[in-house]
Amino acid sequence: MQTNQLPSQTWRHSRRWGLEVPRSEASSFGIMQIDDTDFIESFLEKPVDPPAMPGKPDKSLVSMGIYVFNSKFLFEELRRDAEDPNSGHDFGKDIIPYLVKHGRAVAHHFSRSCVRSHNDERSYWRDVGTLDAYWASNIDLTDILPELDLYDRSWPIWTHAEITPPAKFVHDQDGRRGEAVTSLVSGGCIISGAEIRRSLLFTGVHAHSFAKIENAVILPYVEAARGSRLKNVVIDRGVRIPEGLVVGEDPERDAERFRRTEQGICLITQPMIDRLSE
Repeated sequence: MQTNQLPSQTWRHSRRWGLEVPRSEASSFGIMQIDDTDFIESFLEKPVDPPAMPGKPDKSLVSMGIYVFNSKFLFEELRRDAEDPNSGHDFGKDIIPYLVKHGRAVAHHFSRSCVRSHNDERSYWRDVGTLDAYWASNIDLTDILPELDLYDRSWPIWTHAEITPPAKFVHDQDGRRGEAVTSLVSGGCIISGAEIRRSLLFTGVHAHSFAKIENAVILPYVEAARGSRLKNVVIDRGVRIPEGLVVGEDPERDAERFRRTEQGICLITQPMIDRLSE
């Protein structure tokens, strides 16, 4: 890369966020090879032998897919790419590699700007491009001291908020007790004699008596009928789980009915449930 041909303020045009990971784990990501001044020399997609960072032979810099541009510069590049007949007009495959090749992209280390709570030892980030990663990123929030702390008042997370009634827990009998342990239960949920463990329940979930739910990410307005047992699952919005359904105990049976990952996480959607009765 010939940085001596670039204007002195070129670094302001575009920045690409990067996360340091062990080289042994970096082959699963897009890797930025940088020089001592953080200019990106090349971008390698899932290389077998990831390049090391300057001064850190055991680390590689993973692309996080987060970009910051000078708006005027970005518009110019979009126009240039639109007029290029050899381009596929894809942001990640065409525009970013062009900027890297022509020496106009600079890496920004996520660890330099990530806000941490007092308990955090490292910058928290997950790539949620797979079902397993999506499940894990949500389950992470149930930890006693989560790496991403939703309750950290010094760094509030502002997001969509709904006006809902509080979560409700009812029944207190042996085997039929509305309870949730190591879990996040959103507003509008009704835990009616069901047992919830290490799970995240979105708005309006209703778990009926004798249901047992563990290691579950349940999207809004799901209804889990009486006696259902659900473990290691992601349940899509609005799904109606039938009475007595068991998921997470028989891997072969789960794979026949639902989408099951190699790590044992099952995705459950309403069409999948509907096919059970065919």
